[in-house]
Amino acid sequence: MPQILFYIIISLVIGDFLFERFLEYLNSTQWSDQLPEEVKDIYDEEKYSQQQTYEKVNHRFSLVNSSFSFAVMLLMLIFFGFAWVNTMALLVSVNPILNALVFFGIILFVSDLISTPFSIYNTFVIEEKFGFNKTTLKTFILDKLKGWLLAAFFGGGLLSLIIFIYQLTTSSFWIYAWLVISGFSILMVLFYSNLIVPMFNKQTPLPEGELKSAIQEFSDKVGFKLDNIYVIDGSKRSTKANAYFTGIGAKKRIVLYDTLINDLTTNELVAVLAHEIGHYKKKHVLWSLLLGILQTGFVFFLFSLFVGNPELSAALGVQTPSFHIGLIAFGILYSPISMITGMAMNVFSRKNEYQADAFAAKHFDANELALALKKLSVKNLSNLLPHPVYVFFHYSHPTLLQRLNALKSLK
Repeated sequence: MPQILFYIIISLVIGDFLFERFLEYLNSTQWSDQLPEEVKDIYDEEKYSQQQTYEKVNHRFSLVNSSFSFAVMLLMLIFFGFAWVNTMALLVSVNPILNALVFFGIILFVSDLISTPFSIYNTFVIEEKFGFNKTTLKTFILDKLKGWLLAAFFGGGLLSLIIFIYQLTTSSFWIYAWLVISGFSILMVLFYSNLIVPMFNKQTPLPEGELKSAIQEFSDKVGFKLDNIYVIDGSKRSTKANAYFTGIGAKKRIVLYDTLINDLTTNELVAVLAHEIGHYKKKHVLWSLLLGILQTGFVFFLFSLFVGNPELSAALGVQTPSFHIGLIAFGILYSPISMITGMAMNVFSRKNEYQADAFAAKHFDANELALALKKLSVKNLSNLLPHPVYVFFHYSHPTLLQRLNALKSLK
């Protein structure tokens, strides 16, 4: 049985890699040197050529990066690398919690070291070449260190607590673990902008002026109590622009990138804000949180059925079952289900985006939102004509042309 599980795990890793490359190939069939009719009112010839080049460069980079990661994973499985790391961890401590922390510490640290050259190339070569990068080497290094600290504090803390619960409750541990992770997810929704974002970016309240007055006027019009409008220094790392809504209840806030404010007119910015407010009015943030919690419970329940299985650990070359080895094996075996739930969440997310666009069109101005979306797409060199199959599997937002057509139908 362990041998059969081993071959299933290998097959899933290979199958996932080949399927992702197939999707990327489909996307590449959409490339064209000729400016398509659908985007002539958005791109000029020169800018479109730049977008196509950016797409091709990123495609080649993704192929190299993913192929390297795939090769490392395959070698780890074939030569029982996870069993070797587990042996190293056991030399440090046989305590199940400390053993797991050392195991994942080694795995994640080495994985990050391997991926760092690719991150450096992407940031300082590709993004720099196309005029996006504003990240300094100092910022890059500090981001890495802060990321490690957060992973150790939150990831290590949650893992320790879940293993402790597992030791106390065994088969029913999934219920308590689900409650712990659900509580953590809710806390992150409420306090992410207050606790985590300030470690990486500076957030300042939107100053008094034309923009704030226009936003406040619109908020009052639609009955949306908005006390927290912040500007984030996104230009610290990139020229790309964005805006997002976070939090629920009294902790809700809208965050605008400073690059967004620089690129759009006041009416276009209000239209973007109307879209974000639409998410709140339609309860998308709440529903996404609830669905995420349900999905987490489902995953923990399935994991509880496999975690102590000796054959699962043996498939990775470890004869004595352990929580962390079971987690690695289960993570790979769960990947087909994860792909299905991911697709479902993307369908749900794309539907939400259409609804938020419709809210902005109804309560503010469809034309202003369309102009904002066009400007952002050109600014970010977004792919305007991705393959429909790729969109179905990977896009959490509809494509720009889909959104523009939907807005046009609302006029």
